[in-house]
Amino acid sequence: MPYTEVGKTEFKLGLIAKHAIEKPNMQFTSLAHLLDEEYLKQSFFSLNRNKAKGIDNVGWNEYSGNIAENIRNLVKRLKSKNFKPLPARRVYIPKDDGTMRPLGISAIENKIVEKGIKGILESIYEQDFSGQSFGFRPKLSCHHALKEVHNQITDKKINHVVEADIKGFFDNVSHEHLITFLKIRIKDSSMLNLIKKFLKAGYMDSELLVVSDKGTPQGSILSPLLANVFLHYVLDEWFEKIVKVESIGYCEVIRYADDFICVVQLQETAIAIEHGIKKRFASFGLEIHPEKSKRMSFGRYERVNAKKHNRRPNTFDFLGITHYCDISRKGNFKVGRKTSKKKFVKKCKELTLWLKKIRNFLKLKEWWQTLNSKLRGHYQYYGVSENYKGINAFYYHTLKTLYKWLNRRSQKLSMNWEQFNRYLEKYPLEKPKICHDFYGFKCYGN
Repeated sequence: MPYTEVGKTEFKLGLIAKHAIEKPNMQFTSLAHLLDEEYLKQSFFSLNRNKAKGIDNVGWNEYSGNIAENIRNLVKRLKSKNFKPLPARRVYIPKDDGTMRPLGISAIENKIVEKGIKGILESIYEQDFSGQSFGFRPKLSCHHALKEVHNQITDKKINHVVEADIKGFFDNVSHEHLITFLKIRIKDSSMLNLIKKFLKAGYMDSELLVVSDKGTPQGSILSPLLANVFLHYVLDEWFEKIVKVESIGYCEVIRYADDFICVVQLQETAIAIEHGIKKRFASFGLEIHPEKSKRMSFGRYERVNAKKHNRRPNTFDFLGITHYCDISRKGNFKVGRKTSKKKFVKKCKELTLWLKKIRNFLKLKEWWQTLNSKLRGHYQYYGVSENYKGINAFYYHTLKTLYKWLNRRSQKLSMNWEQFNRYLEKYPLEKPKICHDFYGFKCYGN
């Protein structure tokens, strides 16, 4: 791919970003033409080549075999408005509550065009998005969101938290409202019509084509960005321009994709925000889950208040981490964190099933490296300040489970504890470590 062409595309996107930040009310009228051959080649080569195939049954390697001709033909169809996204192939993955989460696997050309559109839209909306929005954004991660929760509760006068869960968000986003929001910044009818085609492409479920006028397909490249645009206008901007202006005392929202919490100073403000959020989302056809959403007292006085009222101090879960009120060695308030019970049980079950499955198929030394990778991945996510006990408990669960299944590979005992410990000295497992220090000057996000 010619460097000059790639540089040309990046230069154009940089100009769009510059205009977007300098002119917050500017509407962009010419965007679709950027989906040219070189830009879409760049989009293709940035795709994960190991992803599952869509209903076209074409993978990265097959498409790359004749990349020049394939991309040329794709651009021709885009320019003539004859490109039609294929429906996604729907699969289901288990959720923590026992239900199944639907996931869409896109066709290869869907992925290429979606990747291109995503880059163009990001150059605009990254200039607009709130600093309190952390999900699916460049150089931001869930750990930045968790660190922001830590900073807010530690540094501000926070006495209440409002948890909110949007019921079936990705399945119920209104296409009509989403396009209306996109039109605030985009006046290119070709680009808008292309996005509409992706929204209405539907999915194949057991050979049945399902098309809906709502929802963004989970698993698609474009879906997270469109969800962020929707929630930027429905939640983030509303909170900044209306809630903060009309509220008494301090309040803030921290959002990661469709997961968010509000931290609030005064009880009356927390009550008003709780009711306001339900009303706000209802006006856009969405429901706040009544059982997974709640308002609670939380902050530096929570332990004292709980003791006074003879109850346990409140806790809340956010992004798989349980937050609780704690005190430091010097007796000062601090936010405690631990792996949520639900996530800990799930991760332990997953590891046990994997060990049970793998132990008889491969030699120990062949899967030991994979086990270490699994431990590193666990520490990389859950290794946040104050949660050493949580990741250490997972490490010892791994040791006990490993010892158990190693000794069930045959009727004869494979190792006793002494032999097992000697083996660990020679081939050590990854030890627990805190990967994200919330007390330092920055968060080491993914």
